[in-house]
Amino acid sequence: MNDRKLHVIKKAHQLFLDKGFQATSIQDILEYSGISKGTFYNYFSSKNELLMSIFKTLHKKMEAERNKLLIGQDPSSLEVFTQQIELQMNMNRTNKLVALFEEVLVSNDPELKQFIKEGQLRMVDWIFNRFIEIFGEDKKPYLLDCAVMFLGILHHNVKYYTKFFEFSSSINPVVRYSVERIRKVVEEVSTADEYLLKPELIENRFKEKDHKNVHILCKSILTLKKSIQQEDQNDCMDLLDFIQEEMVHSKKPRKFLIDSALNTLRSCISFLNAKEFENLEILVSACFKQPEEETV
Repeated sequence: MNDRKLHVIKKAHQLFLDKGFQATSIQDILEYSGISKGTFYNYFSSKNELLMSIFKTLHKKMEAERNKLLIGQDPSSLEVFTQQIELQMNMNRTNKLVALFEEVLVSNDPELKQFIKEGQLRMVDWIFNRFIEIFGEDKKPYLLDCAVMFLGILHHNVKYYTKFFEFSSSINPVVRYSVERIRKVVEEVSTADEYLLKPELIENRFKEKDHKNVHILCKSILTLKKSIQQEDQNDCMDLLDFIQEEMVHSKKPRKFLIDSALNTLRSCISFLNAKEFENLEILVSACFKQPEEETV
């Protein structure tokens, strides 16, 4: 994403917080960000798309920071999961996303409501897959239920905790308490052998992706970024960002574009960790092969 487009996204984010999304006009955005109408429509087809770009940009930043916490750590660690959740909650608070979420949810805009709904399901999906890493495959039949319950416990605990205490107070105790509660819930439901939602419900919804491969792919891209020492290698960073965006967030990743990005990156191999780059190529190939294997 170029700097000017990012500038518009940041300015619009501030305007939406100050005036509200519905009350902010495209003209307001043009004047506040200092761009022409033509430039706006070169970046975004509508105000809705701009709002979705704000959410995507912030989520991408959060996702990178969340993945960074896993580097060199045991993915089954509840402590690492706790840190990931706390980081996400704090970034949501810092960027005041709850206010924007609430305005979208009470609106009558089907496009935005569907976008938020999809984002909520992807959060459930992420927690479900992290719970498999933490609690093990044998507990998988119960872990979609537990992912849903964890979000309910966490959000309501945060909501009422901040009513009794200052908003600026640390949410660390809330997150730790909620994680400990769900740990006991997992033990309880697996012992009772009871579940409401079958894991296939979330797996089928996102079955076009191999979650494990995508998760490892994101870690591989992050490692490659950290291996770039030269400050002038912004092109390499942009290409890695593009590959991650296309592989993780596109419903149908365009293989020919990803192959082109990988080919271009090979010319920068002296700036990259060669072994990790080879690993990235293998992971990308595995993600594209997965749907074919499922049809056999």
